[in-house]
Amino acid sequence: MSPKQLVQEWVSRFNKADVDGIASLYAADATNHQVVMDPLLGREAIRRMFRTEFGRAEMTCLIENIFEDGQWAILEWSDPTGLRGCGFFHVQNDEIVFQRGYFDQLSFFRLQGIPVPENYLGA
Repeated sequence: MSPKQLVQEWVSRFNKADVDGIASLYAADATNHQVVMDPLLGREAIRRMFRTEFGRAEMTCLIENIFEDGQWAILEWSDPTGLRGCGFFHVQNDEIVFQRGYFDQLSFFRLQGIPVPENYLGA
């Protein structure tokens, strides 16, 4: 599966809130670094993050663009609330070995009606 095809499958599973299905796309020792939080190391940590996030928010990923370059796929996305972001996926042997995502977490909290933590800005 090409990196672009793998990311298309990732989006399909994401939009079904299929936590185990999403997690199975990652290598056992993968890193997922959403820049709004510390990097997660390993498939199980990534699975826990998705379980937490799908447990507190309804999320839908609308593909705006997917670009592929060698072992990398770049996903530009939006959601029905107007949130936008992008993700970089390094794929080896049909598994995601590294992912980095960029989005505005404060807007995500507000659009989802999630209370903003008191210490959000280090206060």
